[in-house]
Amino acid sequence: MSQLTHGRLMIDIEGISLSEDDIYLLKNPNVGGIILFKRNFKSRDQILSLCSDIKSINKEILIAVDHEGGRVQRFKEDFTHIPSMQSLGDFVKKIPSQGLKLSEEIGWLLASELISSGIDISFAPVLDLDRNKSSIIGNRSFGDDPQLVIDTSEALIKGMNDAGMAATGKHFPGHGGVVEDSHLEAPQDLRELEELFKHDLKPYIILQDSLKGIMSAHLTFPKIDPDIVSFSFFWLTVVLRQQLGFNGVIFSDDLSMKGADVAGSYSEKARMALEAGCDMILVCNNRKGSKEVIKYLEENKVPRTSKITTMLKTNEINWNDLKSHPRRISAISMIKEIGLI
Repeated sequence: MSQLTHGRLMIDIEGISLSEDDIYLLKNPNVGGIILFKRNFKSRDQILSLCSDIKSINKEILIAVDHEGGRVQRFKEDFTHIPSMQSLGDFVKKIPSQGLKLSEEIGWLLASELISSGIDISFAPVLDLDRNKSSIIGNRSFGDDPQLVIDTSEALIKGMNDAGMAATGKHFPGHGGVVEDSHLEAPQDLRELEELFKHDLKPYIILQDSLKGIMSAHLTFPKIDPDIVSFSFFWLTVVLRQQLGFNGVIFSDDLSMKGADVAGSYSEKARMALEAGCDMILVCNNRKGSKEVIKYLEENKVPRTSKITTMLKTNEINWNDLKSHPRRISAISMIKEIGLI
């Protein structure tokens, strides 16, 4: 039996159903993943139907979403409102044992509701430390203490894994130390490597065996390496692969973000990200850019990868069964009792 492989590009789509152009791209062997956004969601039944249509075209494609909880939760109607990770971290600080149990149950709940709707992964958890600087991170972070982030993330990941979902830590090596939003600017963090190893990198060091994926950040640490992390061989291969020993999937953040523009054209960004060590690159909100990357992959005969298989969901969950599942009912009750929703 031949080994399952995936194309190296993750794309997006515009609407709540597939267009002819979407179908054409999904059939391309260089497309191995798709990420869904709020604009793709109308109802839970609709998103399940959309995912089924996607899988009917590309059976093994990885379907992803940013569904962390708090202000980054793409699907709302029929889904449980997941509290922000910072509110969860605050509760863990207050009552550790109860907070960590709640974190695990939220991880299971979040993952179960997505899996039952046809999604393979949520790009979660956020492992950035909140240093009271970054508006784009802020309450998406569990907090400013590395051990708190490690403990709470570990519990959340356990719950996600129990449901059948792999976890992806982001944004490596840490986005919490800059004010600028890399969606809009090209941030620079002026700290030294030693300081990062003492703080921001700790969650990645401790949790690497629990993480199947890691997403890189579009920022630069000029005192350490001149390249943007997503395009840096030093960060992705030397530090993450060789020094930290991470063997999972490395995702780039979206190459359409302003923080990645300094690298040049989409084909150049794709080349640099792949050469740096990315296994899968994301191009969102720019169909022309997606097609340019596909052309680059085709012309350069970039090989598919077998790594992405580890990110596919390992469980099938029926929504009607899930709605009345005792663990779901209990998790929602716990969240409400504590006052997080």
